[in-house]
Amino acid sequence: MSTDPETTEPTEPGTPGTATEGNAAETAAGRGAEEADGAGKATGEDEAASLAADGGAEPEASGGEGAGAGAEGVSAGYASEAARAEDAGADSSGEPVGAGDAGAGSAGEAARAGSAGEAVGVGVGGEGAAVGQLSEAAAELAAQQVERERIKRRKAEKAGPIASGAKLSGKAADLLAAVRAVESGAKPTATVFDDPTPAPRRPAPEPVRRPQPTPEPAAPVAAPAAEAVDAVRRVLADGGAPDAFAPQVAAALGEGADEQLREDPWQLLRVTGVRPEQADGFARALLGAEAGPDDERRGRALTGWLLEQAAVAGHTALEMQTLTAALGRQGVPDAESAVQSAVTEGEALVFQDALDPRAPQPEEDEEGETEEQPVRILVGLERYALAEESLADGLARLINSVPKEDGSAEGWERAAARAKGSTAELIRAVAGHGLVLHTGGEASLTEPATLLRAATALGLSAWAAAHTPSGRTRFAARFDAQEDSTSTDSPRATSADSPRAASANSSRATSTDAPPPTSTDAPPPTSVGTQPVATVAGLLSGVEGPGRDADGALDLDLLVVLDAPQLDVETAALLVESLRDGARLVLVGDPAVLWSAGPGRVFADLLAARVSPHVASRVPDLGPLGELVSGIGIGELNQVDAPGKEVVIVPVRDAGEAVHRTVQLVADSVPRAIGVPADQTQVITPAHGGAAGTRALNAALKERLNPGPGRFAGFDPGDRVAYSPTLGRTVPGQVVKADAEGLHLSCAGTPVVVPKDRVEQSVRHGWALTAHQAAGTRWPAAVVVLPGDAAQSLTRPWVYTAFSRADRHLSVVHGADQALQRAVTEIPAKPRTTRLPVLLATQLPTTT
Repeated sequence: MSTDPETTEPTEPGTPGTATEGNAAETAAGRGAEEADGAGKATGEDEAASLAADGGAEPEASGGEGAGAGAEGVSAGYASEAARAEDAGADSSGEPVGAGDAGAGSAGEAARAGSAGEAVGVGVGGEGAAVGQLSEAAAELAAQQVERERIKRRKAEKAGPIASGAKLSGKAADLLAAVRAVESGAKPTATVFDDPTPAPRRPAPEPVRRPQPTPEPAAPVAAPAAEAVDAVRRVLADGGAPDAFAPQVAAALGEGADEQLREDPWQLLRVTGVRPEQADGFARALLGAEAGPDDERRGRALTGWLLEQAAVAGHTALEMQTLTAALGRQGVPDAESAVQSAVTEGEALVFQDALDPRAPQPEEDEEGETEEQPVRILVGLERYALAEESLADGLARLINSVPKEDGSAEGWERAAARAKGSTAELIRAVAGHGLVLHTGGEASLTEPATLLRAATALGLSAWAAAHTPSGRTRFAARFDAQEDSTSTDSPRATSADSPRAASANSSRATSTDAPPPTSTDAPPPTSVGTQPVATVAGLLSGVEGPGRDADGALDLDLLVVLDAPQLDVETAALLVESLRDGARLVLVGDPAVLWSAGPGRVFADLLAARVSPHVASRVPDLGPLGELVSGIGIGELNQVDAPGKEVVIVPVRDAGEAVHRTVQLVADSVPRAIGVPADQTQVITPAHGGAAGTRALNAALKERLNPGPGRFAGFDPGDRVAYSPTLGRTVPGQVVKADAEGLHLSCAGTPVVVPKDRVEQSVRHGWALTAHQAAGTRWPAAVVVLPGDAAQSLTRPWVYTAFSRADRHLSVVHGADQALQRAVTEIPAKPRTTRLPVLLATQLPTTT
């Protein structure tokens, strides 16, 4: 590999031979780390990092920005940017919905607020962030809302709590007994923790499938009433908070927000971007001497806030000792009482999970006593607990139900016989199982494409769903490239004449490249050309795909989900709950890439649980890029021969030189030496903040490639942008124009209008992205920037994801010295605490 597109001198990626200077000031140690802004103070780490550290995980570095107020007051820098740290910490949670490039005093980057479908930016200047009008994703949000309500109703019907683990004693038993007694109404909440005997365990009954309503387009979320905002504004003024913050507070707290704040000032922590020191200052201003660190309200609010921060870091729950330790660092004198209060008020749930859920149940001894089984105590938020339980129930239902018998066993076997190697294994596995996992790189996608062809020829309603429009288009091309090898055994004329095939075919559109429109009108279901390929979001919302049957389930016999590592627990639960009994689900993905932006690690948990067949592809990614990335996946950073300059290393000394060389590569060297134009070259860097983060790189690239005054919220026609309609989704696009309606974009060929009050939250310049934003998409050329201050952020999954975004050419602007080598060889994915493996183990046997 070479050191520049114009040279041919070989240089190993891990040994650039040029000393680098770290810019550590720009990289924080915690996920919610903030840059100093105005009068605010710089914060080096937040509780998300501390939680990860306590749980045995590395703290995740952050390039996120925030204007922090000190502990003594709520200043003009009050939560001007949300504390969401993007994927500077490698496999951590990804880019939130709406991370605007606004500076201090504006609604900057929207943080993950704990809602899967919306993000509320926190601003202090001007109008602040709008709370709704998610017009581009209305249909998707409607589907998610319907599914969540249905999941809640199902869980409410269960006769007892989750029975995983065994008899407890001490504080663990007290906590478990508290939850059960409060939920059943058996005891007053004030005395429930005085009972030393835990409630008896009861197995959860089998879930009952009920008809699902067909999602309808949701009405735009209404902004808070002016009277409510004014009332909140007065309370904020009394507490020393900026009155421009009122719309966000009113939206987050809902009806009676002003009264809630006066009664419990720490409720301010429910608003995105507010930190504990800011809430403490606000409480002291309102309550005076009554606002002490031992206030029960403070401990309860901090418990919820810490669990939200854990979700930002990817955890669905926290171990009890991790949570109490984090509360102690926040100055809560009695952490266990704080957790008890949160559980009593229904703001958190506590669980007991066996350390070895597959171990046989202990038997009674001669004296009638049972040996206690080792367990761990977890605390989590209800929304993620419901999602994880629903996902486990749905997966168990699919695995235990008999797959639909469309297509004879002989037909499946003939299709497998015509295939080769791991493709034949995949077809045979899908023929007899409700859930199948498939792993491999980009080239291995030919195997699920062949499977989809075979299933369609056998008369099944079979669809694939990708994470991004780009992934959908790539897979549609692979589907077209596959020969219909099943036509002789199951003629297409015959299968097309079947009612199900006719219904599926009738719902398909005519354009191969254009993704489905996203607008408030919620257009009817469509697909990509004649290929049954959709996006996950479009499938759930009904904008794409075959639609739903009379019971509200997706009208599918087989669903192939691509980019499966990108599924968080909530999205995965919605997908699984939307499948009817007898349907087949195939999860396809590369296990080496970054995990989902939202909480959970669904694909990795399923691979580890071994509850379904797993087919590992034997189709390799070829060429120098394939060889380099494959080595990274197994922890080796190899020097590869790149005679066509497929891989180039560009050593730099500091962040300033990194920005200069990146602009030179994108605008001049790569187009001239490689033949890939600038608009097909993607820059990827670890963080948004820093001297070589996405903000600095986008500013430099805009000045070179599309200079302009930024006439509309910093954007000009022709600007390359990253549009985030909902949490965890980033769609590349380009600015077309701006008018009274808002900012007009073209995203993967689809026109999108972003209202004025949503631009700052959901659109940022897109010449440079983070690895999480880039996941699920590939470009002809990629320039990966590794500044010195990125050393703490690098992990093997981050490097693997960033390097594998390139199809033809990869340039690495390398200033991280030996950190790249160490990341690949020594730093795997950071752990996430989840309950899915335990829930699956209690319901399903393992496979061999």
